[in-house]
Amino acid sequence: MARLDSRGLPISTASDLAAEHYREGVDLLLSAWPGAAEALEAAIAVDPDFALAHAARARLHAIRAEPSMAQARIATALEIGAQRGTERERSHVQVLSLAINGQSARALERAQAHADLWPRDVLILSLPLGAFGLFAFSGMADHDRARVDFCERHVRHFETDDWWFLTYRGWSYAENGEVGFGRALAQRAFDLRPSNANAVHALSHAMYEGGAGEDAERLIEGWLPGYDRSGPLHGHIAWHSALGALERGDPAKALSIYAEHVQPSVSAGMPVNVVSDTASLLWRLQVYGHAVPKELWGEASAYAASAFPKAGFPFADVHMALLAAATGDRSAVQHRVAALTGLAEAGSLAAGSVVSAICRAVLAFAEEDYAECARILEPVATEVARIGGSGAQREIVEDTLLLSLMRSGETAKARRLLDRRLHRRPSPRDTRWQSLLTA
Repeated sequence: MARLDSRGLPISTASDLAAEHYREGVDLLLSAWPGAAEALEAAIAVDPDFALAHAARARLHAIRAEPSMAQARIATALEIGAQRGTERERSHVQVLSLAINGQSARALERAQAHADLWPRDVLILSLPLGAFGLFAFSGMADHDRARVDFCERHVRHFETDDWWFLTYRGWSYAENGEVGFGRALAQRAFDLRPSNANAVHALSHAMYEGGAGEDAERLIEGWLPGYDRSGPLHGHIAWHSALGALERGDPAKALSIYAEHVQPSVSAGMPVNVVSDTASLLWRLQVYGHAVPKELWGEASAYAASAFPKAGFPFADVHMALLAAATGDRSAVQHRVAALTGLAEAGSLAAGSVVSAICRAVLAFAEEDYAECARILEPVATEVARIGGSGAQREIVEDTLLLSLMRSGETAKARRLLDRRLHRRPSPRDTRWQSLLTA
């Protein structure tokens, strides 16, 4: 009798125990929950020739920013899969290999084709989705819409109680502006599987985008103590709570959360999360007029320098520029801008020239040349989504533009931007800023 994965697809292992460990490992991986590595290693120990278990372990290494281990594991999976496995399994491993080996455009194309043939192969369906998925980092300006379309193309293949699909369908809708529907889906996913960090993440985003930041704070405050600090999203979910506190005008609470959960010395998150969470929260605090201890900038900068020394990853590049600009390292921003400009001109940067523009703008802002910052950002404001990430993460660019307009005397433009933001998402901070402009 064929062994099956958690969504009913046949898997090539002769061991019931290996299949059980694999199902557990993949579900833990998809819920960003501790224990995935141990479960997958247990599957491999029982059946060393289980290609899909090696492939899932490779995916986990990639998520944890362990490229050499990810590449070694996927190479093993490819070798085994060539001799043993179904057409679906070989395609599964090949798609993961493309993603792990940096061929993102081909991986996205192949993942979509694979999903059309095997729509319940959830590990492959997960690749294009999320804030750091293949759609987000494709350089597309409309990747929020693309994720919704992708989910809708395959919704008929999932039951109404599939916690994984509900999680990412909900997140996709909330990010694309249909916040109420997205929140309801994410809530259903959370209710079905509370031990699912991705559902809490999706729900936090939906609450934030709907102007219910205090709901997100309460959710996280009640849930986070049960999520081990080794969980990959522990620090990032805490960052959402800090963001809510800052929205309410409580910088002391935001800094307290930062110190306990977010800063590099306490976070076990993925490097891209650690760098973006630290840089963006400290930048927000500083530009909103709150004091940021100098040592926090130093620690964040030191961590980031080792994590992303080279330009070419747009989402990280923007946050590296925030850190360098805030700490007065003008030459670091200029070197990164020069490298990004060269990549864009060579056609090897999918996000294009918007990345270097944002980096130049944040340097101008840090140097208090607010008119120059606004001049650079205004023309690219509709292209910021091309750097990837989520709306809550990218909002920092719009905040920088808004404050530049306010501080350079462009009151009419600032009011129009604030009106659009308040229409999109009620925000206590934006309400306070609107009062300042109308006083």
